Amino acid sequence: MKKMLLLSTIASGLIYAGGNIAPVAPVQQPSVAPAACDFWGTLAMRYDAKKDGDIGLGKKANNVFATAIAMGVEKELGYGFGFGAEFGAFTDLGLDIADNVDGTHSELSQLYLTYKFGNTAIKAGRQALPKAVSPLAFSVRNVGVLERTYNGVVVVNTDLKDTTLVAAWVRSVADGNKNTKVADKGIFMVGAINKSLANTTLSTAIYYAKAGNNLPKDFVSAWGTVETKIDSVKLGLQVAYSKLKGLDKTLAAAGYVATNINGLNTKLTLAYINDGAAPLTLNSFGAPKGTYAPSSAFWGGTYRLFGGNANAKLGKQKIARLDLSYKIKGYGSVYGGVAVDKPDNAKTAVAARAGYKFKVADINAKIEYRYNKDFAGVKHHRVRVEGIYKF
Repeated sequence: MKKMLLLSTIASGLIYAGGNIAPVAPVQQPSVAPAACDFWGTLAMRYDAKKDGDIGLGKKANNVFATAIAMGVEKELGYGFGFGAEFGAFTDLGLDIADNVDGTHSELSQLYLTYKFGNTAIKAGRQALPKAVSPLAFSVRNVGVLERTYNGVVVVNTDLKDTTLVAAWVRSVADGNKNTKVADKGIFMVGAINKSLANTTLSTAIYYAKAGNNLPKDFVSAWGTVETKIDSVKLGLQVAYSKLKGLDKTLAAAGYVATNINGLNTKLTLAYINDGAAPLTLNSFGAPKGTYAPSSAFWGGTYRLFGGNANAKLGKQKIARLDLSYKIKGYGSVYGGVAVDKPDNAKTAVAARAGYKFKVADINAKIEYRYNKDFAGVKHHRVRVEGIYKF
């Protein structure tokens, strides 16, 4: 079972960023540092009823109920030093309606030290990484908890005007109480986010790791994005490159155009992935065997519906996705979308979703239906109900 962690980065603009960083939203400058002592927490509930191919909604393994709680603290100790920690717990309340879900689990999901001097901040220990800063290795918030965190060191500097510089060393992926080393020497990353141009965000990140452990070859990956707004129209372009030494390189490109038409938010994304052999995410390391492949930060991906990650067996992939949402004043919002992923070496995958988000008694609630036909032609249906309370 994926564990609960807090999405945060380090002080001086990256020390605390609660909630998900949505893969379709423009990259934002990291939020300001928290107060001298900051507490947070979430209570969450989710119920999924699924139908996979011939396996119906009545099958025990296809009906999953989960409740979770996460509580964290971040404290400034003085002289530039600080620390953070988070405890999380999961339970199905003894209902045992799914064969593949543990009954109860708890852990110390984050534990790190921080140090700040001038416009530079350092964070070391078990921590979460936001997608806006680290698109290859990042933490995703799911029902108020984070699915993955990392053991390592992150350094952030904001000396340059309108610019955030980031350097990181990731030793291992944390999965509950075990740590999975991706490479012998860990993974090294440098990146930057710049907002010097009006209404425009530029970002880049470069990774390198030597072969060892779960990494069969020396690895390098580079990412770049530009997002801008012209009047009421938002535009974005993303390119990604990954290379395992001696194997075919992976190249991916995606672009989107988004606008609001009479209150209807509309976003069209087109993407392409070649048939390279290197991944566009490192989040598969540390994931339990047999689970869904974790999402990629590549804009062409549709999390848990189909791909978006490079897979040489699929050949070249051509992807189109349309997302829609409409806010009903005082009554939440309705949303939906459709997507098509056409590979060279498999059947075309299609996906659709429709949902309703609303808030009641400070609980953020959602009811959603998802459908997809995967690359093998198998049809999947899911009805999801969830509620999240933040304190």
